Amino acid sequence: MAFTVSTTSAGLSARRRISRRLLPFLFTLFVIAFLDRVNVSYAALEMTHDLSFSNRVFGFGSGIFFVGYLLFEIPGCLIVERWSARKWFARIMVTWGLITILMAFIRTPIHFYLVRILLGVAEAGFFPGILVYLTHWFRSEDRAKACAMFMIAIPVANIIGSPLGGWLLGVHWFGLEGWRWLFIVEGIPAIVFGVITVFYLTDWPREARWLAPEERDWITRELEQEALAKKTARSYKIWEALLQPTVIQLTLIYFFAVSSIYSLTIWLPTFLKRASGMSNLAVTMLSIIPYVAVLLAMLFNGWHSDRTNERRWHTAVPLLLGVVAFALTILSGSHFWFAFVCLTVASSANAFLPSFWPVPSAFLGESAAAASIGLINSIGNLGSFVTPSVIGYFLDRTHSFTPGFLYVIFSMLIAIFLILTLRMRPAGGQG
Repeated sequence: MAFTVSTTSAGLSARRRISRRLLPFLFTLFVIAFLDRVNVSYAALEMTHDLSFSNRVFGFGSGIFFVGYLLFEIPGCLIVERWSARKWFARIMVTWGLITILMAFIRTPIHFYLVRILLGVAEAGFFPGILVYLTHWFRSEDRAKACAMFMIAIPVANIIGSPLGGWLLGVHWFGLEGWRWLFIVEGIPAIVFGVITVFYLTDWPREARWLAPEERDWITRELEQEALAKKTARSYKIWEALLQPTVIQLTLIYFFAVSSIYSLTIWLPTFLKRASGMSNLAVTMLSIIPYVAVLLAMLFNGWHSDRTNERRWHTAVPLLLGVVAFALTILSGSHFWFAFVCLTVASSANAFLPSFWPVPSAFLGESAAAASIGLINSIGNLGSFVTPSVIGYFLDRTHSFTPGFLYVIFSMLIAIFLILTLRMRPAGGQG
């Protein structure tokens, strides 16, 4: 059977060797990518003051990243599916590393907006491209665990980035402020690993000389049988897949869910600074704790989703916990530590990601799945442009996070409703 866990020695060794070879490296790449995407949240502790940026300018500039990101998502996924993942990822990393360094030299809001747009253009296609790449190596029943091992880079990037950002904010080398060095130091690894990627990654199992012949044959046969089962159920052209009601609904779910989570990532250090009055280093160290919770929640949810072969509730429940936690944060008033605990729980709503992303590839195959993943990620991530801007706007107008957090709660409730009403037509029994 194609969709049962193999007990053959070739199958077990292939799955183990593929995981050990690919997941740690992809995880490292995404840590670097996410650091370069969200380091602006730590830089903001000094940058907004030095450059006289309002909350609205910072929120708009942080989110406008996803306008540039939109442009190359679908083409990037198709390039990974039809050309070469390793060459495409290498191009992405080198260009985004250079643009991250360029961020160190901005002076005006216009500079800020332009460089963030360019960073979005440079990074477009990386995250969804990795998701497509995972379908080349992992079967449907292994995919949520693989996604979880890859996506824990999100909390780990913040766990690493928080103390690193706090330390760099305190330096003043060669006449440059610490927040400028933050962008320079964190941009260099992307360039280095971009070069390494060309030589380390393998595009397809059939090209993997690091697998034994029987292991290559096993994984190739398993994935071919999975693709055939999807085609037997229904074969979609790319344009047909993009117009599927399920794909459109998944895009809306991602729009409302991920924008809420990303807004917390961007604004958490600022919230902690204002609510506590702590030093920059103390704030960045404290920011580690929510992301440790995210790390554990993502690993458990991805593992349990694969174990039970269930996706819907594993996506909805973390978001529901986020709604409750944001509501309690609003009600916490001036009780800083209670609010901090609530935001830690709210951060764990990120755990919806490992169970959400296997859904498109459960009923779509090859280029149709690649294009759909690109569409969901690109349009969905526009919510990450809207929500930080909304929070910044209300923060300038009311000097309170409450209106912005209410908007986040409303967005997450819409996402929960949409995931619970989603009609899934899986090829392999996903529910």
